[in-house]
Amino acid sequence: MRQDWRFWAAVVLAIGIALGGAFAGVGFAKGRASERFVTVKGVSEREVQADLAVWPLQLIAADNDLEAATAQLARGIDEVRAFMARHGLDTSEIALTGYYVEDAAANQYASQVASNRFVVRQTVVIRSTEPAQVLAASQQVSELATAGVTVSSGGGTEGPTFLFTRLNDLKPEMIAEATARAREAAEQFALDSNTQLGGIRRANQGVFEILARDQAPGISESGQLEKTVRVVSTVEYSLD
Repeated sequence: MRQDWRFWAAVVLAIGIALGGAFAGVGFAKGRASERFVTVKGVSEREVQADLAVWPLQLIAADNDLEAATAQLARGIDEVRAFMARHGLDTSEIALTGYYVEDAAANQYASQVASNRFVVRQTVVIRSTEPAQVLAASQQVSELATAGVTVSSGGGTEGPTFLFTRLNDLKPEMIAEATARAREAAEQFALDSNTQLGGIRRANQGVFEILARDQAPGISESGQLEKTVRVVSTVEYSLD
């Protein structure tokens, strides 16, 4: 009788272990199934044109008399206004900044006497919503030198900076396009792998970039009228 009891106890234990293993196997299979997914990227691009130009010009005047140097600088500013008018730019879109006077006599570390005691600098910032006209004018900046104006690009820039300010107008359409292209890629993957495409697990809209249209060494985006707006959306789909 005792042996029968031990026998049936062993049978029950074996059945329990087998069932436990089966349930664990089902749980593992479900877990693996939930991990079946594909990650795809969708790209949307637009070619755009800058709608704003900012062109800082630093004017320099020098003389042994401060008043004469200041008058020379004022004439230079008038020449810049005339230059803008000749090239069809709105002369009211001009700002003066960065006025600076350097007195050579106050420099105790100077090793030699300067030819002009006073050097006066001021930056003239041309801001225009006609970038193409600003670009054309910048190619004729030598006219200012001919008029006796000493000028250089201010703010450490080379020529005008061209900006695209209407990015928000493009965002909804471009996001929709990038997402649609990501889904196309996911559907093709599902077809090739003989699976069914499920719902979205997670998505990343991506960052909008404004790039130079002509991406070559030494060419900056800010110096080009024509630009490329680009966004890459990353979407993760489950596979059934």
